[in-house]
Amino acid sequence: MKIDGPFYAQLGGAAEEAKRLAAIGYDGVYTLEGSWDPFLPLALASEHVPTLDIATGIAVAFPRNPMHLAYQSWDLQRFSGGRFLLGIGSQVKPHIEKRFGVEFSPPATRMREYIMAMKAIFDCWQNDAPMAFEGDYYRHTLMTPMFNPGPLEVGPPPILLGALGPRMTAVAGEVADGLVVHPFNSMPFIINHTLPALEEGFAAGGRSREAFLLQINAIVITGETEEAMQAATRSVKDLLGFYASTPAYKPPMDAIGYGDLQPELNRLSKEGRWAELGDAIDDTFLNAFATVAAPEAVAGKLLERYGEHADRLAIYAPYAAPDAMWASIISAIKAG
Repeated sequence: MKIDGPFYAQLGGAAEEAKRLAAIGYDGVYTLEGSWDPFLPLALASEHVPTLDIATGIAVAFPRNPMHLAYQSWDLQRFSGGRFLLGIGSQVKPHIEKRFGVEFSPPATRMREYIMAMKAIFDCWQNDAPMAFEGDYYRHTLMTPMFNPGPLEVGPPPILLGALGPRMTAVAGEVADGLVVHPFNSMPFIINHTLPALEEGFAAGGRSREAFLLQINAIVITGETEEAMQAATRSVKDLLGFYASTPAYKPPMDAIGYGDLQPELNRLSKEGRWAELGDAIDDTFLNAFATVAAPEAVAGKLLERYGEHADRLAIYAPYAAPDAMWASIISAIKAG
């Protein structure tokens, strides 16, 4: 199992941040689609630490044409020597329609076609297959030599799909190379919903789990002092409250019996009462969605929770903590 760390750096600090995360012991870094581009910092990370795997975790797909994303992915795969993983996702409807200004529905059907279009483009470049993809949402039928980047010695990059609902998760199993499990997860949800949906997708695509990469995002709460634990807990409660206010994220709450809380948190968010969201997260909710432990116990709890299922484990810890503490935790996970 490989361990990935969050890569929050902008261009100006990307090189030093990549070096720092590599020194901690992470095998790879992943960017988030936030308030800056998720692709550009990865190029600097790969240039300055060529041993790191680099990934988008995730980049929002629908505002980008499959051809645009294919070129970006091809460049990063070539530049990194085969260490790039393209993680894409749909985002939620309000952001796609109101922030990016593009069509959203039907997301699972559209995403399935999106990934098939990208794979057709990759097949054209890598194997000289005809560029003849025609779908309901995307059409790519022209590729002249001037615009064909040619094959990669390392092969095309894998496409990982970020998914939460059963239909999108099944799409990942059917046509993607891997699944990025959303940080807002609980083991009852993974076991009873995510894995069965993946199996449904595998069956539809005539595929198997062995040829598929499962990356699970794990929210961790830890700290070397009581004050640090309290600060980490507060930060994660605010994060979970924010996630839980989104209607699309209700199913993982249903899986632990907290679905009735979602409409109340959604109401608070619409009223702009963001600071109150974290106050609604009790200890049962917290422990279902986060791994909470002292530093010396974190590795064991992560392995117990996710070790049977994860090919890659992405650590998500949205608070400040000493690098030496994380280095010890990462080392213990790899030794376990």
